[in-house]
Amino acid sequence: HTSINIHLCDKYLFPAKTGFGSTTWGQNLEEFQSRFDPELTNKQGPQRLKNLYFAYLVELRAIAKAVPYLMQGGFYTGDQTEDADLKKGVFNFLDVIKSFPDHFDESQLFKGNTKEMKKLKTEFILHFRNISQIMDCVGCDKCKLWGKLQILGMGTALKILFSGDSMSPGSTVNTTSKDFQLTRTEIVALFNAFGRLSSSIYAIESFR
Repeated sequence: HTSINIHLCDKYLFPAKTGFGSTTWGQNLEEFQSRFDPELTNKQGPQRLKNLYFAYLVELRAIAKAVPYLMQGGFYTGDQTEDADLKKGVFNFLDVIKSFPDHFDESQLFKGNTKEMKKLKTEFILHFRNISQIMDCVGCDKCKLWGKLQILGMGTALKILFSGDSMSPGSTVNTTSKDFQLTRTEIVALFNAFGRLSSSIYAIESFR
Protein backbone atom coordinates (compact mmCIF):
# COMPACT_ATOMS: atom_id res chain seq x y z
CA HIS A 1 0.00 0.00 0.00
CA THR A 2 2.81 2.40 0.90
CA SER A 3 4.65 1.54 -2.30
CA ILE A 4 1.57 2.34 -4.40
CA ASN A 5 1.03 5.64 -2.55
CA ILE A 6 4.61 6.69 -3.22
CA HIS A 7 4.22 5.81 -6.88
CA LEU A 8 1.06 7.93 -7.09
CA CYS A 9 2.84 10.89 -5.49
CA ASP A 10 5.89 10.51 -7.70
CA LYS A 11 3.90 10.19 -10.95
CA TYR A 12 1.04 12.55 -10.19
CA LEU A 13 -1.29 13.80 -12.90
CA PHE A 14 -1.76 17.55 -12.51
CA PRO A 15 -4.81 19.05 -14.24
CA ALA A 16 -4.44 22.14 -16.40
CA LYS A 17 -4.27 25.27 -14.22
CA THR A 18 -7.05 26.98 -16.14
CA GLY A 19 -9.22 23.89 -16.27
CA PHE A 20 -8.60 23.60 -20.00
CA GLY A 21 -5.62 22.42 -22.00
CA SER A 22 -3.15 19.62 -21.51
CA THR A 23 -2.42 17.93 -18.19
CA THR A 24 1.09 17.37 -16.85
CA TRP A 25 2.82 14.60 -14.91
CA GLY A 26 5.19 15.28 -12.04
CA GLN A 27 5.97 14.88 -8.35
CA ASN A 28 3.39 16.11 -5.86
CA LEU A 29 5.17 17.00 -2.62
CA GLU A 30 1.99 18.20 -0.96
CA GLU A 31 0.30 14.86 -1.62
CA PHE A 32 3.36 13.00 -0.33
CA GLN A 33 3.30 15.02 2.90
CA SER A 34 -0.42 14.39 3.38
CA ARG A 35 0.25 10.65 3.30
CA PHE A 36 3.53 10.42 5.24
CA ASP A 37 4.10 13.57 7.31
CA PRO A 38 3.91 12.55 11.01
CA GLU A 39 1.88 15.65 11.89
CA LEU A 40 -0.68 14.97 9.17
CA THR A 41 -0.94 11.20 9.67
CA ASN A 42 -1.14 10.96 13.45
CA LYS A 43 2.53 9.85 13.43
CA GLN A 44 1.68 6.86 11.22
CA GLY A 45 3.52 8.10 8.11
CA PRO A 46 7.10 7.36 9.26
CA GLN A 47 6.07 3.86 10.38
CA ARG A 48 4.62 3.18 6.94
CA LEU A 49 7.94 4.15 5.37
CA LYS A 50 9.83 1.94 7.83
CA ASN A 51 7.59 -0.97 6.85
CA LEU A 52 8.46 -0.32 3.21
CA TYR A 53 12.19 -0.52 3.93
CA PHE A 54 11.60 -3.68 5.98
CA ALA A 55 9.72 -5.32 3.09
CA TYR A 56 12.57 -4.32 0.77
CA LEU A 57 15.17 -5.97 3.03
CA VAL A 58 13.08 -9.14 3.34
CA GLU A 59 12.82 -9.55 -0.44
CA LEU A 60 16.47 -8.59 -0.91
CA ARG A 61 17.54 -11.30 1.54
CA ALA A 62 15.23 -13.84 -0.13
CA ILE A 63 16.75 -13.20 -3.55
CA ALA A 64 20.25 -13.45 -2.06
CA LYS A 65 19.33 -16.77 -0.43
CA ALA A 66 17.96 -18.08 -3.74
CA VAL A 67 20.94 -16.99 -5.86
CA PRO A 68 22.30 -20.56 -6.28
CA TYR A 69 18.84 -21.80 -7.27
CA LEU A 70 18.18 -18.95 -9.71
CA MET A 71 21.60 -19.26 -11.35
CA GLN A 72 21.01 -22.97 -11.99
CA GLY A 73 17.63 -22.40 -13.60
CA GLY A 74 16.87 -21.83 -17.26
CA PHE A 75 15.38 -18.73 -18.86
CA TYR A 76 13.23 -19.26 -21.92
CA THR A 77 11.43 -16.57 -23.92
CA GLY A 78 11.12 -18.47 -27.18
CA ASP A 79 13.94 -16.50 -28.81
CA GLN A 80 17.59 -17.56 -28.39
CA THR A 81 18.91 -13.99 -28.57
CA GLU A 82 16.45 -12.77 -25.96
CA ASP A 83 17.20 -15.84 -23.83
CA ALA A 84 20.90 -14.92 -23.80
CA ASP A 85 20.17 -11.26 -23.00
CA LEU A 86 17.75 -12.22 -20.23
CA LYS A 87 20.18 -14.69 -18.68
CA LYS A 88 22.98 -12.12 -18.77
CA GLY A 89 20.76 -9.46 -17.21
CA VAL A 90 19.55 -11.77 -14.43
CA PHE A 91 23.08 -12.96 -13.66
CA ASN A 92 24.35 -9.36 -13.50
CA PHE A 93 21.49 -8.52 -11.15
CA LEU A 94 22.26 -11.51 -8.92
CA ASP A 95 25.95 -10.56 -8.84
CA VAL A 96 24.95 -7.15 -7.47
CA ILE A 97 22.72 -8.81 -4.87
CA LYS A 98 25.59 -11.07 -3.76
CA SER A 99 27.89 -8.07 -3.31
CA PHE A 100 25.78 -6.83 -0.37
CA PRO A 101 25.90 -9.45 2.41
CA ASP A 102 23.90 -9.48 5.65
CA HIS A 103 20.70 -8.03 4.22
CA PHE A 104 18.36 -9.48 6.79
CA ASP A 105 18.50 -12.18 9.48
CA GLU A 106 15.40 -14.32 8.99
CA SER A 107 16.19 -16.36 12.10
CA GLN A 108 15.01 -13.36 14.15
CA LEU A 109 11.49 -13.67 12.73
CA PHE A 110 10.54 -16.72 14.78
CA LYS A 111 12.32 -17.31 18.06
CA GLY A 112 11.63 -20.01 20.62
CA ASN A 113 11.63 -23.78 20.65
CA THR A 114 10.97 -25.79 17.50
CA LYS A 115 7.31 -26.49 18.31
CA GLU A 116 6.51 -22.83 18.97
CA MET A 117 8.39 -21.74 15.86
CA LYS A 118 6.42 -24.13 13.63
CA LYS A 119 3.14 -22.91 15.13
CA LEU A 120 4.05 -19.26 14.55
CA LYS A 121 5.13 -19.98 10.97
CA THR A 122 1.83 -21.75 10.25
CA GLU A 123 -0.22 -18.88 11.70
CA PHE A 124 1.87 -16.35 9.79
CA ILE A 125 1.26 -18.14 6.48
CA LEU A 126 -2.50 -18.38 7.15
CA HIS A 127 -2.74 -14.65 7.90
CA PHE A 128 -0.78 -13.89 4.75
CA ARG A 129 -3.19 -15.96 2.66
CA ASN A 130 -6.10 -14.05 4.18
CA ILE A 131 -4.53 -10.78 3.00
CA SER A 132 -4.25 -12.22 -0.51
CA GLN A 133 -7.94 -13.14 -0.47
CA ILE A 134 -8.89 -9.65 0.70
CA MET A 135 -7.24 -8.25 -2.44
CA ASP A 136 -9.90 -10.05 -4.49
CA CYS A 137 -12.42 -7.55 -3.10
CA VAL A 138 -10.57 -4.49 -4.47
CA GLY A 139 -12.71 -2.73 -7.05
CA CYS A 140 -9.96 -1.24 -9.23
CA ASP A 141 -8.61 -3.96 -11.54
CA LYS A 142 -5.25 -2.22 -11.91
CA CYS A 143 -4.84 -1.87 -8.15
CA LYS A 144 -5.90 -5.49 -7.70
CA LEU A 145 -3.34 -6.65 -10.27
CA TRP A 146 -0.43 -4.77 -8.69
CA GLY A 147 -1.57 -5.68 -5.19
CA LYS A 148 -1.81 -9.40 -5.99
CA LEU A 149 1.56 -9.27 -7.75
CA GLN A 150 3.27 -7.70 -4.75
CA ILE A 151 1.59 -10.12 -2.34
CA LEU A 152 2.71 -13.09 -4.44
CA GLY A 153 6.20 -11.60 -4.59
CA MET A 154 6.36 -11.26 -0.81
CA GLY A 155 4.86 -14.73 -0.41
CA THR A 156 7.59 -16.13 -2.65
CA ALA A 157 10.22 -14.30 -0.58
CA LEU A 158 8.86 -15.85 2.62
CA LYS A 159 8.74 -19.27 0.97
CA ILE A 160 12.46 -18.93 0.20
CA LEU A 161 13.33 -17.70 3.70
CA PHE A 162 11.46 -20.62 5.29
CA SER A 163 13.28 -23.13 3.05
CA GLY A 164 16.86 -24.29 2.62
CA ASP A 165 19.31 -25.81 5.03
CA SER A 166 18.44 -23.33 7.79
CA MET A 167 16.86 -19.98 8.64
CA SER A 168 20.03 -18.01 9.24
CA PRO A 169 22.34 -15.52 7.50
CA GLY A 170 24.46 -17.25 4.89
CA SER A 171 22.00 -20.10 4.31
CA THR A 172 20.95 -20.77 0.71
CA VAL A 173 18.56 -22.80 -1.41
CA ASN A 174 19.43 -24.52 -4.68
CA THR A 175 18.04 -27.09 -7.09
CA THR A 176 19.15 -29.91 -4.79
CA SER A 177 17.32 -28.52 -1.73
CA LYS A 178 14.67 -30.96 -0.51
CA ASP A 179 11.01 -30.08 -1.06
CA PHE A 180 11.82 -26.73 -2.67
CA GLN A 181 10.71 -25.54 -6.06
CA LEU A 182 9.83 -22.13 -7.50
CA THR A 183 7.38 -21.74 -10.35
CA ARG A 184 7.92 -19.34 -13.22
CA THR A 185 5.06 -17.19 -11.90
CA GLU A 186 6.64 -16.97 -8.43
CA ILE A 187 10.02 -15.89 -9.83
CA VAL A 188 8.41 -13.26 -12.07
CA ALA A 189 6.32 -11.97 -9.14
CA LEU A 190 9.35 -11.79 -6.83
CA PHE A 191 11.44 -9.84 -9.34
CA ASN A 192 8.56 -7.47 -10.15
CA ALA A 193 7.69 -6.91 -6.49
CA PHE A 194 11.32 -6.20 -5.63
CA GLY A 195 11.55 -3.84 -8.60
CA ARG A 196 8.47 -1.95 -7.41
CA LEU A 197 9.85 -1.60 -3.88
CA SER A 198 13.20 -0.47 -5.26
CA SER A 199 11.50 2.18 -7.41
CA SER A 200 9.52 3.41 -4.40
CA ILE A 201 12.62 3.76 -2.23
CA TYR A 202 14.41 5.56 -5.07
CA ALA A 203 11.44 7.96 -5.32
CA ILE A 204 11.55 8.66 -1.57
CA GLU A 205 15.06 10.05 -1.94
CA SER A 206 13.82 12.62 -4.46
CA PHE A 207 11.24 13.89 -1.95
CA ARG A 208 13.86 14.64 0.71
